[in-house]
Amino acid sequence: MMQPFKKHRGLVALLKKSNVDTDQIIPKQFLKSIKRTGFEEGFLFDYRFKTDGSLNPDLKLNAPRYQGASILVTLNNFGCGSSREHAVWAVMQYGFRVVIAPSRISEEGKLNAFADIFRNNGFNNGLLTIELSEAEVDEMIDLIEANEGLEATADLERQTVTLHLEPEKVYSFEIDSSIRDKLLEGLDPIAQTLKFESDITAFENEEKREIFRPNC
Repeated sequence: MMQPFKKHRGLVALLKKSNVDTDQIIPKQFLKSIKRTGFEEGFLFDYRFKTDGSLNPDLKLNAPRYQGASILVTLNNFGCGSSREHAVWAVMQYGFRVVIAPSRISEEGKLNAFADIFRNNGFNNGLLTIELSEAEVDEMIDLIEANEGLEATADLERQTVTLHLEPEKVYSFEIDSSIRDKLLEGLDPIAQTLKFESDITAFENEEKREIFRPNC
């Protein structure tokens, strides 16, 4: 059973990059472990570090003002690429509980905030991914850059994100009710199945009775 998500307040950090794929989120050389822990080291490794192993000062996420952040604001199509669940583990183990990104409307159509598989993997692990409009995220980025130490609260029950400014700035988001309920209760796919354990057991017992019932 994963940790329930109802409301989370934390420092906000920026990653102003679009189309960040899962190989960038957690490069392949960090996938050798058979455990589900320790992936924070590889999170955005090729972005966070230079070739000599030192921190990349050009990446805003490395700035001292963003250390300890637990809410990430990024750009569209985050988590595209492969289906590796390790990408979600890396995001969460680095410290993020919430990722916010914009959907983008162009002449070619709509580009989603998140790749579908990444988003579903996130929901199954307790990571809240929030899709806002491009205009809303652009405004949010400007406010974050102008206010060092800015914190936000993601409220899943109310489906709002609040930037704690003076006055506060509130954004509303939508999420499928079944996914919302699953996150609120902290139910991963196994825990969801176990909610029907008594029904499953009754069905299995009936099947056994049918198998061993003598023919008359």
